[in-house]
Amino acid sequence: MGNSTIYSKILYTRELEKELVEYIKKYPVGKVFLATETTMDEIWLPKFNAFFEEWGVRKVVIPAGEHNKKIESVGKIWGFLSQNGCDRKSLLINIGGGMLTDLAGFAATTFKRGIDFLNIPTTLLSQVDASVGGKTGINFSGLKNEVGTFKEPVAVIINTDFLKTIDRENMISGFAEMIKHGLIHNPEHLAELKPFDFDNIDYDNLQEIIRHSVNVKEYFVANDLTENNIRKALNFGHTVGHAFESLAMEQKRPVLHGYAVAYGMIAELYLSVKMCGFPENDLKALTQWMLSIYGKFQISESDFERLYQLMTHDKKNESGRINFTLLPEVGKIAINQNCSKELILEALEYYRNL
Repeated sequence: MGNSTIYSKILYTRELEKELVEYIKKYPVGKVFLATETTMDEIWLPKFNAFFEEWGVRKVVIPAGEHNKKIESVGKIWGFLSQNGCDRKSLLINIGGGMLTDLAGFAATTFKRGIDFLNIPTTLLSQVDASVGGKTGINFSGLKNEVGTFKEPVAVIINTDFLKTIDRENMISGFAEMIKHGLIHNPEHLAELKPFDFDNIDYDNLQEIIRHSVNVKEYFVANDLTENNIRKALNFGHTVGHAFESLAMEQKRPVLHGYAVAYGMIAELYLSVKMCGFPENDLKALTQWMLSIYGKFQISESDFERLYQLMTHDKKNESGRINFTLLPEVGKIAINQNCSKELILEALEYYRNL
């Protein structure tokens, strides 16, 4: 297909239209639909309007923003598909960031008990994480990704040209998941991230770095699609990170997902020292590096109990125990680590005092 290289179902290309034609040709019986978000609809999609008209692709647009990752938005997509004659042989193309690909993927997996969908992620975070790995979902009752499914897209098309129009803060947000991939599995990948220059980005080189990062995620997904075992490694930093993210939303000072994951990784590296013998010198060096990129989310001791309660809702928990993925060293994982409440609060205190 074009000049792209295929890794599993991940396609890396600079010829996006050619890849879309190849996939649309595979669905001659059913119809092809497009779900996107307002920012993409305004900035990127006008250049594809003639293409979509030629192929009879109909479009539904969801307002951008994490607060729109909700059941009402899913209902809007369901209604659009139903009103336009979508059948079980149809294809839904999802173009947008992680919020959109998670949301529209969930709509696709539940409409008529499931139709095919294809993800075209447009942010760094969605390219290395959200759109890859077969997770779909929405936020519910104030909790992130509380409702969702496991269903792989027919393909994910990655094109780094999209990244030329996203802001620095969103680039840095996606970078956190790449750091995580290096920490849990690939020290060489972590090493290539450390000199990365956000002010002078080589997008061809970035595409290769993204490939290395996605390869880590694909390794864990291929060996454990439904997260019963080693795929839990991908949740490193997320148990505490999701709690930070939810607290930030509650306190009306929201932070981007990757920033929350970075803060969570710092706290969970501290837990790794206490539980798994992670080297303290590495903890200090990694903490300073991540603080230099992400700054710090200010919390007080009065926030600790709420953060702990938010962690109790984490989907990895079993039998009332909060489960963590921790690291004995860079590149090695220890899943299903049950930490006491006292130790968790100690990790939060470590973070607060940085």
